[in-house]
Amino acid sequence: MEKRVGTALILVESRESVQQLNDIISHHSQIIIARQGLPRSTGQSVISLVLEGTTDEIGSLTGQLGRLRGIQVKSVLLKNMQHE
Repeated sequence: MEKRVGTALILVESRESVQQLNDIISHHSQIIIARQGLPRSTGQSVISLVLEGTTDEIGSLTGQLGRLRGIQVKSVLLKNMQHE
């Protein structure tokens, strides 16, 4: 399956699922190119991930994160233009 480059933006609205979030991210570390976390004065945090993997791999990561309580996630994938 073709690999894609993309990003996932994660909003941590409450800390109750942070341990599960970190476990899921660690489990998918092979597709993560970069990770940046930004705490906010509101008590929320934003995590940005740069990803490279198949749509199934990226979908597995974002799907698991999206099921966590207090976590929002959105992803954007780019088409790999080198193979056209």
